Amino acid sequence: MFGKRTPSIFKKNKNDESKWNEDDTLIDESKYDKSKSRPEGSITSSLLHRLDSMKLEDERLKRYEDDLKSSENRIAALREKRERTITATLRKIKLTMNVDLCFVLDCTGSMTSYIETAKNCILKVTAYMKRINPNITISVGFCGYRDFCDGKDRIQYLDFTNSYEKFREYIKNNVKAKGGGDGPEDVLGGLDAAITKMSWSHATRVILHIGDAPPHGRKFTLMSDSYPGGDPNGLTAESIMSKMQSSKILYFFGRITDDTEQMINVFRGIIGQFAVFDLKITGGDPEELLTKFYHATCSAITSSVSLNSTILKDSFNIYNLQKKKLNINQHEPNWTTLPELSGKLLSFKLPKKLGDIKNEKYFSNSNLTVNSMTFKVAPQPFSVGAERYAYFGIDTQRDKSEKLVMKQYYDTEKRGDSIERYLESAEVSCIAHFLATEFNSVAERIGIKKRVKFIYVKILKQNKIEQYYSVEGYFRDAEFKRFNVNSGVITEFHSTLEAFAHFTYNYTKGYLVVCDLQGIELENEFLLTDPAIHCVDSLRFGGTNLGEKGIKECFLNNHSCNNVCRKLKLKI
Repeated sequence: MFGKRTPSIFKKNKNDESKWNEDDTLIDESKYDKSKSRPEGSITSSLLHRLDSMKLEDERLKRYEDDLKSSENRIAALREKRERTITATLRKIKLTMNVDLCFVLDCTGSMTSYIETAKNCILKVTAYMKRINPNITISVGFCGYRDFCDGKDRIQYLDFTNSYEKFREYIKNNVKAKGGGDGPEDVLGGLDAAITKMSWSHATRVILHIGDAPPHGRKFTLMSDSYPGGDPNGLTAESIMSKMQSSKILYFFGRITDDTEQMINVFRGIIGQFAVFDLKITGGDPEELLTKFYHATCSAITSSVSLNSTILKDSFNIYNLQKKKLNINQHEPNWTTLPELSGKLLSFKLPKKLGDIKNEKYFSNSNLTVNSMTFKVAPQPFSVGAERYAYFGIDTQRDKSEKLVMKQYYDTEKRGDSIERYLESAEVSCIAHFLATEFNSVAERIGIKKRVKFIYVKILKQNKIEQYYSVEGYFRDAEFKRFNVNSGVITEFHSTLEAFAHFTYNYTKGYLVVCDLQGIELENEFLLTDPAIHCVDSLRFGGTNLGEKGIKECFLNNHSCNNVCRKLKLKI
């Protein structure tokens, strides 16, 4: 998704003698009134009128007014309401840090090494969580399955326990790789037992299923099968996955062979996209297997907690997101078949000092620049997040080989597809961009080579219709990752990124923390997008801002200073 080149929409042409604004938007000098900060005549009169008549800070307050009764002191009342919401949100986030993790394993003859690895892995996983995410607590359980020919040994399970030694001893003394008849196994029976027999009690519930064979039935396999019509007890994938959703359990799978590919497709067709971990090993190397098993388990835990703590409402919202992922198209369209559209590109001037960041009026109409743009956009998204779809796009005014990412909110029922919402995301991007520049300057002086960079976001208003996009550069040939989330969960630890978050707290004198760091890791830099900000002013930066309480509970209480923090002499 990402790569190293900066798209032309965001860079200056060195051979162009035209004058540019500080944020790389072209100044039309013939239409520029130096008493104003926006080129006159460069936008349609309707958009000009709307921007000039709209007070952005006032528009942003309206989101908090749903049930608010009239008050003489509107701001104080809104702030009080927002603080109540934040308190309730943090209470829910705290609950999501408690995890029930159930290993569901095929325990037939071919699975000896995987059973042994599950036993050895758990202490390593819990030690890592204690070090990186001390707020997360894990109860662990086990459910093993074999096949119908194995009688009373077909299903066995250990209910959830906080004693990891008890878990290890149970597997060591009671779980043996044996049995199995034909090719398929009683997969559905194993999953059903895990869902119905285990004592699920915590807010975050995870099944990590590991197996090398599919369930019975031609729906799943063409292997030799004693039950080609499916489960003899009447279990179906639909009924199992429905129970899983109702029980608010998130599902992950560890793939050992390609024999389970059709099973994965069937399951995804019911519950949507879910993570599949590659647990294939070459030559039976136990260390390779332990490493893969460990990373899969840690990823299942942290991604589940981060999803639950971000979406919060219930697992159905997460499953709805997973289903949306089935409708994406990761291939670029044939651009010659798509119509050229026109619009206006809006951007904020980048802040120059700390005072600009703290002054919410800096991010207002007077610091917006607007330019015309022609573009094409793909008809289907190539990615989907908790709030937005991402589409391929191209700027047809410039080099067509340089592509764009165009993001659009899909949850518009409550707030609508408003320009204010998009400008807010651009404001967060500007602040993160400024703070990353300051961080890099300080870090470079003390020998820290890896830089932190945020993609500069602009807002596109399509002409003639009320449709908006946030627009940023498209980068190729790298894996997109989420490194941490605004709830405080670290999904992939990097000392530079955690130190950057700490730096933003120190630099702003405790005013804010930049979090929810996601993007790609290149050799010499992290290239990030879509951050969130916790700020002592709880009425700024939208619903992901959890205020001063969020700074304390989601960052300070979870942060352990690392070597980069110490080199920078950062303090809490």
